Amino acid sequence: MSGIGWRVHGDGRTISPGAVVAPDERLSWPRTIGIGMQHVVAMFGATFLVPLLTHFSPATTLFFSAVGTVAFLLITGNKLPSYLGSSFAFIAPITAAMVSGGQSVALGGVLVTGLLLAAIGGVVHFAGSRWIDVVMPPVVTGTIVALIGFNLAPVAWGTCQQSVVDGAIATSCTSGFRAAPVTASITLMAIVLTAVLFRGILGRLSILAGVVVGYAVAAIRGEVSFDAVRDASWIGFPTFVTPTFDLAVLGLFIPVVLVLIAENVGHVKSVSAMTGHDLDPLVGRALFADGIATTLAGLGGGSGTTTYAENIGVMAATKIYSTAAYWVAAGTALVLSMSPKFGALIATIPQGVLGGATTVLYGMIGLLGARIWVQNKVDFSDPVNLMTAAVALIIGIANYSFSAGDLRFEGIALGTAAAIGLYHLMRALARWRGTSQEPASPASVPGGDEIMV
Repeated sequence: MSGIGWRVHGDGRTISPGAVVAPDERLSWPRTIGIGMQHVVAMFGATFLVPLLTHFSPATTLFFSAVGTVAFLLITGNKLPSYLGSSFAFIAPITAAMVSGGQSVALGGVLVTGLLLAAIGGVVHFAGSRWIDVVMPPVVTGTIVALIGFNLAPVAWGTCQQSVVDGAIATSCTSGFRAAPVTASITLMAIVLTAVLFRGILGRLSILAGVVVGYAVAAIRGEVSFDAVRDASWIGFPTFVTPTFDLAVLGLFIPVVLVLIAENVGHVKSVSAMTGHDLDPLVGRALFADGIATTLAGLGGGSGTTTYAENIGVMAATKIYSTAAYWVAAGTALVLSMSPKFGALIATIPQGVLGGATTVLYGMIGLLGARIWVQNKVDFSDPVNLMTAAVALIIGIANYSFSAGDLRFEGIALGTAAAIGLYHLMRALARWRGTSQEPASPASVPGGDEIMV
């Protein structure tokens, strides 16, 4: 394939058993448009959750998500199917940066993250990706992903404030699960039940389905206000915000680069396995493209981007890997972002619904780290692996903090540094002492026999 163009797969209407529609192929345009819109539905719930949780504009985030996807397709030569949605790895650093400096400062962190990722992508393109595996073996990558998810647990639970009203102490909960426990519980159960009761695309979109159910319940309970929707116009540009830079918060964003690397590399390898095409030479371009997309988002007010597992799920279910569908998805998202009324409607999703959804979502992010360990058969009888994960996870979950001048590092940054630093320090010392093969004690790593009665 040269440039932007696709061969029609077969008769353009059907897919033979065992066959796939390759990235450089497409079905008929009506079918391709339908698949493209299905990709919009797949990314929709997760992409909008990030701006809602970080108080960014949903419409602006969707705009840069669409622009970023177009940039990704162009930079990768239209050979790698991917939709770039909002990355959950940005939630914690953006939330912290918003408290200290507002959205503009948070965008400065997003911008710097994008530039660093783009630079790493350039290095990988010319030097190869082997060094990524050396610096971040599976035990380190899994630990970083896990601690980012679990670090967000207090956000899912929410915050409350106490005040004195008529001589009595009154508690007001304004965010997370505690903002509306009934609505949050129903949302949570709707997500869980959708995941196990339905197959195919609906089962894969359990979070979106749960949010829809929770939203309906919240509306019935009077927890949704449509005033902003009525006042919003049908057509208009999103609200753009320019970044500013605060050295004190930049340290919060650096670990996100490592997560984005892992996500992009995993995406390339997943699509390679499903299509039977060797896409490894595109790893550098994918990282560079995601870096550019995140940089653009940081320049104008959007959330940082990443490749989406939800869309991989759609491809796996349909066997259609055509990049043409992603051009349709990007175009559809761009059109939706140009409707302030649509953005205002998304912004009406109440805190109780978000609290229920994030209870599942943040836990899933954390367990994705464990999935990386399992898939790569990480051996936790090795004390290097065991202590690397153990120390870093506690630092991240407890949100340790450290200040050095104007710089402030919190749980995710410190946990990431601990994971990388401890692993390589302990591995080097173990090799020097010849203790690399010494297993951890059964008390610390139950293997099964010692707990049988």
